[in-house]
Amino acid sequence: MNNYAIVRQEHLNHYGFLFGGALLQWVDEYAWLVASLDFPGCPLVTVGMDQISFRRPVANGSILRFNIKPIKRGKTSVQYTVDVFADSPGSSTETDVFSTTITFAQVDGDGNKSPLPKKDKLRSEEE
Repeated sequence: MNNYAIVRQEHLNHYGFLFGGALLQWVDEYAWLVASLDFPGCPLVTVGMDQISFRRPVANGSILRFNIKPIKRGKTSVQYTVDVFADSPGSSTETDVFSTTITFAQVDGDGNKSPLPKKDKLRSEEE
């Protein structure tokens, strides 16, 4: 499943490129949105991100494409791979700029992990 964002001035670091923290916020938010669509009504929280890899600097005005795919479902958690591509201003091609694996867990009202509903197919697997 894809989501998009545009890099604006307020997202830049002191070197004039995309601030890593802004990118990580988008990754967490957009992956959570996909997980929430896959498991509607389930209270999901971020457990962690693995192997964070910033590959290239991203310029102001770039359009980012977040490709988010489920890779593993457990009893209480689900993992997604997130690959981010940038279309720099004036470019006709995308560049691979970032990747990670993010894990979400369902929690109950006390914050304890609880079982995810069993599903044959996730919404994000259908696209």
